[in-house]
Amino acid sequence: MSRPIVIIPACTKDIGGLDFDAVGRKYTAAVAEVAECQPLLVPVGPGLSDIGALLDVADGVMLTGSLSNVEPVHYGTEKMLRPETMDRARDAITLPLARAAIEKQVPLIAICRGFQELNVALGGTLHQAVHDVEGLLDHREREGVDMDEKFGPVHPITLKGKLRDWIGHDEIMVNSLHNQGINKLSDKLTAEAFAKDGVVEAVRYKGEHPFVLGVQWHPEWRAKSNPASVSIFRQFGAAAGVK
Repeated sequence: MSRPIVIIPACTKDIGGLDFDAVGRKYTAAVAEVAECQPLLVPVGPGLSDIGALLDVADGVMLTGSLSNVEPVHYGTEKMLRPETMDRARDAITLPLARAAIEKQVPLIAICRGFQELNVALGGTLHQAVHDVEGLLDHREREGVDMDEKFGPVHPITLKGKLRDWIGHDEIMVNSLHNQGINKLSDKLTAEAFAKDGVVEAVRYKGEHPFVLGVQWHPEWRAKSNPASVSIFRQFGAAAGVK
């Protein structure tokens, strides 16, 4: 029996002056090993991605984290604090793909940048620099440490709703590696996790849908050994496996 197919749009990565389509292996490993689905990478760029064709074969969609940021023009501002971090080719596929996946009832999981894309795709806005907003903490990654420490848990979040039910706890510890964060939450999403400073850490689609979840942290890191991550990816995989 074939495993469900999860499509994963790539990021644009410059290697030796050429554009490559790239996806971190920790994301594909979480899909394959924990969600028990087949990851299928999607190139980005003009003419490379037909959303209708992609959703014809997709049983699920993953929007990954990235070093890049959503271009602010997509949520109503021309001002870019870090123009060097834009990936317009990715924006061009992920934003309409998120909307189409929801419309067609295709399960979707969105992580970090993907979490922000989901909010923007549905009409929400972002803080470009959470650490510069009065009353909010610095959620950026730690520098000068190894990967296990960089992706290790650093602060608690409070859970509610279905996410709390899936994980089985009111509070868990998560990692934190983001500059940006939700400013105005889309009215089509409900918040299901918060950091101590009030930053939204997880969202779920309000309407009837098999599975739409966005998380600001990185559950894909060492996913097999993290009970909360296992719960999230197994729920996603189960939804993708329903025909």
